[in-house]
Amino acid sequence: MIIETPDHDSDLVDLDVKQVEGLIWAYRARAIDLKKDPRFRYILIFKNQGESAGASLEHSHSQLIATPIVPKRVMEEVEGAGKYYEYKERCIFCDAIKQEIADDERVIVQNDAFVSLEPFAPRFPFETWILPKKHLPAFETIKKDEIPLLASILLETLRRLAKALSNPPYNYVLHTSPVDDGYADEYHWHIEIMPKLTRVAGFEWGTGFYINPTTPEDAAAYLKEIEI
Repeated sequence: MIIETPDHDSDLVDLDVKQVEGLIWAYRARAIDLKKDPRFRYILIFKNQGESAGASLEHSHSQLIATPIVPKRVMEEVEGAGKYYEYKERCIFCDAIKQEIADDERVIVQNDAFVSLEPFAPRFPFETWILPKKHLPAFETIKKDEIPLLASILLETLRRLAKALSNPPYNYVLHTSPVDDGYADEYHWHIEIMPKLTRVAGFEWGTGFYINPTTPEDAAAYLKEIEI
């Protein structure tokens, strides 16, 4: 567990950029240290905000779990990215980022190093991803001068979601390359933010398909208009 603030009544959106920088440094330091342990194949960083999102403690915190296997969801992403790389000899995430920035229909905010956007086929209303613009397979390789930019865009994105959706419960997960460094060419780390606005029910569990009543273009346009 990573405690985000000493103030019991503050949430992540209440912190300033420097405090969020400190949180990202903590993520990075723990990931680098745990990668040294040969038992682990994946380092998962995530946050559950709100009881309905799975938070078991009121105090604002994130979690980090090291696993001896690569999670199914991550491996599906890695394998899909690998197939695209075999076909195109390029990273699918890099291609998607270039297209999204050029189209500007689903981009919410960007800076020199990162972009925050609504993915093309979101599973949930207002599902939002933050990705590095340059190709980086592993989160822990983030550079010192990139951490303030990541802190800034993460905080702004969460504040826009909070204001637009009246502080919804949410989950975010940081997907990064497995501990094995063999995914450098095809994988691209990113953060997935998922507000809890709809329920996953029998259809979703039975099929693996998701019903999303909000288009990513509408969600992005609404979030762009939010003043923070």
